[in-house]
Amino acid sequence: MAAKPRNKIGKTALAISGTAALTLSVLTAGVASAHGYVDQPPSRQILCANGEVDNCGAIQWEPQSVEGPGGFPESGPAEGELCSGGNARFSELDDPRGGDWPTENIGRSVTIEWTNTARHATANWRYYVTKPGVDLGGHALKRSDFQLDPFLTVDGHGEQPPATVTHQGQLPAGTHGKQVILGVWEVADTANAFYSCMDVNVN
Repeated sequence: MAAKPRNKIGKTALAISGTAALTLSVLTAGVASAHGYVDQPPSRQILCANGEVDNCGAIQWEPQSVEGPGGFPESGPAEGELCSGGNARFSELDDPRGGDWPTENIGRSVTIEWTNTARHATANWRYYVTKPGVDLGGHALKRSDFQLDPFLTVDGHGEQPPATVTHQGQLPAGTHGKQVILGVWEVADTANAFYSCMDVNVN
Protein backbone atom coordinates (compact mmCIF):
# COMPACT_ATOMS: atom_id res chain seq x y z
CA MET A 1 0.00 0.00 0.00
CA ALA A 2 1.42 3.32 -1.02
CA ALA A 3 0.86 6.27 1.29
CA LYS A 4 0.04 9.54 -0.43
CA PRO A 5 -0.28 13.15 0.74
CA ARG A 6 -3.55 13.90 2.50
CA ASN A 7 -5.94 16.10 0.53
CA LYS A 8 -9.38 16.99 1.79
CA ILE A 9 -11.97 15.56 -0.58
CA GLY A 10 -13.97 18.19 -2.42
CA LYS A 11 -17.31 18.83 -0.72
CA THR A 12 -18.88 19.87 -4.04
CA ALA A 13 -17.92 16.59 -5.67
CA LEU A 14 -19.31 14.64 -2.75
CA ALA A 15 -22.50 16.69 -2.75
CA ILE A 16 -23.03 15.83 -6.42
CA SER A 17 -22.25 12.18 -5.73
CA GLY A 18 -24.52 12.22 -2.69
CA THR A 19 -27.37 13.69 -4.76
CA ALA A 20 -26.99 10.96 -7.35
CA ALA A 21 -26.89 8.32 -4.63
CA LEU A 22 -29.95 9.88 -3.01
CA THR A 23 -31.88 9.64 -6.27
CA LEU A 24 -30.88 6.01 -6.63
CA SER A 25 -31.87 5.21 -3.06
CA VAL A 26 -35.36 6.62 -3.60
CA LEU A 27 -35.78 4.08 -6.38
CA THR A 28 -34.37 1.20 -4.31
CA ALA A 29 -36.68 -0.32 -1.71
CA GLY A 30 -35.26 -0.67 1.79
CA VAL A 31 -32.34 1.72 1.32
CA ALA A 32 -32.12 4.85 3.46
CA SER A 33 -31.80 8.29 1.87
CA ALA A 34 -29.10 9.33 4.34
CA HIS A 35 -25.45 9.29 3.39
CA GLY A 36 -22.38 10.19 5.39
CA TYR A 37 -18.86 9.30 6.46
CA VAL A 38 -16.43 10.09 9.26
CA ASP A 39 -13.91 12.79 8.39
CA GLN A 40 -12.04 12.85 11.70
CA PRO A 41 -10.31 10.70 12.73
CA PRO A 42 -10.01 9.74 9.06
CA SER A 43 -12.20 6.75 8.27
CA ARG A 44 -11.05 4.08 5.85
CA GLN A 45 -13.49 5.32 3.24
CA ILE A 46 -12.24 8.91 3.36
CA LEU A 47 -8.63 7.70 3.19
CA CYS A 48 -9.62 5.89 0.00
CA ALA A 49 -11.49 8.90 -1.38
CA ASN A 50 -8.52 11.16 -0.65
CA GLY A 51 -6.15 8.80 -2.47
CA GLU A 52 -4.08 8.02 0.63
CA VAL A 53 -4.34 4.29 0.02
CA ASP A 54 -4.45 2.29 -3.20
CA ASN A 55 -6.65 -0.55 -4.45
CA CYS A 56 -9.84 0.72 -2.84
CA GLY A 57 -12.33 -0.16 -5.53
CA ALA A 58 -15.68 1.62 -5.78
CA ILE A 59 -15.54 3.19 -2.30
CA GLN A 60 -13.07 5.83 -3.52
CA TRP A 61 -15.91 7.38 -5.52
CA GLU A 62 -18.63 7.24 -2.89
CA PRO A 63 -17.28 7.22 0.68
CA GLN A 64 -20.69 8.34 1.95
CA SER A 65 -22.40 5.10 0.90
CA VAL A 66 -21.25 2.51 3.46
CA GLU A 67 -24.81 1.53 4.34
CA GLY A 68 -25.90 -1.78 5.76
CA PRO A 69 -28.37 -3.43 8.13
CA GLY A 70 -28.73 -1.67 11.46
CA GLY A 71 -28.94 -3.02 14.99
CA PHE A 72 -25.24 -3.63 15.61
CA PRO A 73 -23.99 -5.56 17.56
CA GLU A 74 -27.03 -7.81 18.03
CA SER A 75 -27.66 -7.78 14.29
CA GLY A 76 -26.13 -5.72 11.50
CA PRO A 77 -23.37 -6.74 9.08
CA ALA A 78 -21.95 -10.26 9.04
CA GLU A 79 -18.71 -11.07 10.82
CA GLY A 80 -15.70 -9.87 8.85
CA GLU A 81 -17.86 -7.31 7.01
CA LEU A 82 -18.21 -4.64 9.68
CA CYS A 83 -16.14 -1.90 8.02
CA SER A 84 -17.99 -2.31 4.72
CA GLY A 85 -21.37 -2.42 6.43
CA GLY A 86 -21.90 -5.82 4.85
CA ASN A 87 -21.81 -4.19 1.41
CA ALA A 88 -19.91 -6.46 -0.98
CA ARG A 89 -19.13 -3.53 -3.31
CA PHE A 90 -16.96 -2.04 -0.58
CA SER A 91 -15.24 -5.20 0.66
CA GLU A 92 -11.84 -3.48 0.36
CA LEU A 93 -12.68 -1.70 3.61
CA ASP A 94 -12.67 -5.03 5.46
CA ASP A 95 -9.19 -5.97 4.21
CA PRO A 96 -6.83 -5.62 7.22
CA ARG A 97 -3.96 -4.83 4.81
CA GLY A 98 -1.54 -6.45 7.22
CA GLY A 99 -2.22 -3.71 9.74
CA ASP A 100 -1.00 -1.01 7.34
CA TRP A 101 -4.03 1.26 7.23
CA PRO A 102 -2.78 4.79 8.01
CA THR A 103 -3.46 5.71 11.63
CA GLU A 104 -4.33 9.01 13.29
CA ASN A 105 -2.58 9.82 16.57
CA ILE A 106 -5.13 10.60 19.28
CA GLY A 107 -5.40 10.63 23.06
CA ARG A 108 -8.09 8.90 25.10
CA SER A 109 -10.26 11.95 24.54
CA VAL A 110 -11.42 11.71 20.94
CA THR A 111 -13.35 14.06 18.66
CA ILE A 112 -15.33 12.39 15.89
CA GLU A 113 -16.70 14.38 12.96
CA TRP A 114 -19.22 13.16 10.40
CA THR A 115 -19.87 14.78 7.04
CA ASN A 116 -23.44 14.11 5.95
CA THR A 117 -23.93 14.52 2.21
CA ALA A 118 -27.62 13.58 2.44
CA ARG A 119 -29.15 14.03 5.87
CA HIS A 120 -31.76 11.78 7.42
CA ALA A 121 -33.70 11.45 10.66
CA THR A 122 -31.37 9.85 13.20
CA ALA A 123 -31.99 7.36 16.00
CA ASN A 124 -28.47 7.59 17.42
CA TRP A 125 -24.75 7.40 16.83
CA ARG A 126 -22.75 4.72 18.67
CA TYR A 127 -18.99 4.22 18.88
CA TYR A 128 -17.08 1.04 19.65
CA VAL A 129 -13.35 0.42 20.02
CA THR A 130 -11.34 -2.76 19.62
CA LYS A 131 -10.11 -4.69 22.63
CA PRO A 132 -6.51 -4.22 23.80
CA GLY A 133 -4.17 -6.71 22.16
CA VAL A 134 -6.36 -7.55 19.15
CA ASP A 135 -4.37 -8.46 16.04
CA LEU A 136 -5.53 -5.77 13.61
CA GLY A 137 -3.44 -7.03 10.70
CA GLY A 138 -4.31 -10.67 10.55
CA HIS A 139 -8.04 -10.84 9.80
CA ALA A 140 -11.12 -8.83 8.93
CA LEU A 141 -12.72 -7.43 12.07
CA LYS A 142 -15.35 -9.44 13.96
CA ARG A 143 -17.63 -8.58 16.85
CA SER A 144 -15.35 -10.46 19.23
CA ASP A 145 -12.57 -7.98 18.37
CA PHE A 146 -14.57 -5.08 19.81
CA GLN A 147 -15.64 -3.98 23.25
CA LEU A 148 -19.35 -4.27 22.57
CA ASP A 149 -20.45 -1.68 25.12
CA PRO A 150 -20.22 1.57 23.13
CA PHE A 151 -17.84 4.06 24.72
CA LEU A 152 -20.06 6.85 23.39
CA THR A 153 -23.75 6.98 22.43
CA VAL A 154 -25.38 10.17 21.14
CA ASP A 155 -29.17 10.34 20.87
CA GLY A 156 -30.42 11.68 17.55
CA HIS A 157 -33.97 12.26 18.88
CA GLY A 158 -35.36 11.18 15.50
CA GLU A 159 -34.31 14.52 14.05
CA GLN A 160 -32.48 15.43 10.85
CA PRO A 161 -28.83 16.20 11.66
CA PRO A 162 -26.86 19.15 10.25
CA ALA A 163 -24.41 18.66 7.39
CA THR A 164 -21.54 18.32 9.86
CA VAL A 165 -21.89 16.51 13.19
CA THR A 166 -19.17 16.50 15.87
CA HIS A 167 -19.10 14.23 18.92
CA GLN A 168 -16.60 14.05 21.77
CA GLY A 169 -15.98 10.97 23.87
CA GLN A 170 -13.54 9.27 26.19
CA LEU A 171 -12.02 5.93 25.23
CA PRO A 172 -12.05 3.25 27.94
CA ALA A 173 -9.15 3.04 30.38
CA GLY A 174 -6.42 0.75 29.08
CA THR A 175 -7.00 1.69 25.44
CA HIS A 176 -3.62 2.37 23.88
CA GLY A 177 -1.59 1.77 20.74
CA LYS A 178 -3.15 0.80 17.42
CA GLN A 179 -6.92 0.39 17.64
CA VAL A 180 -9.95 0.63 15.39
CA ILE A 181 -12.99 2.73 16.26
CA LEU A 182 -16.25 1.64 14.64
CA GLY A 183 -18.83 4.39 14.20
CA VAL A 184 -22.45 3.41 13.63
CA TRP A 185 -24.96 6.02 12.47
CA GLU A 186 -28.40 4.48 13.03
CA VAL A 187 -31.14 6.14 10.99
CA ALA A 188 -34.56 6.52 12.58
CA ASP A 189 -37.08 5.46 9.97
CA THR A 190 -35.46 2.53 8.17
CA ALA A 191 -33.76 -0.67 9.32
CA ASN A 192 -30.38 0.55 8.06
CA ALA A 193 -27.29 2.22 9.47
CA PHE A 194 -24.06 3.76 8.14
CA TYR A 195 -20.68 2.39 9.22
CA SER A 196 -17.22 3.93 9.44
CA CYS A 197 -13.99 2.30 10.64
CA MET A 198 -11.27 4.62 11.92
CA ASP A 199 -7.71 3.37 12.44
CA VAL A 200 -6.07 5.24 15.30
CA ASN A 201 -2.97 5.17 17.45
CA VAL A 202 -3.92 6.00 21.04
CA ASN A 203 -1.09 7.73 22.88
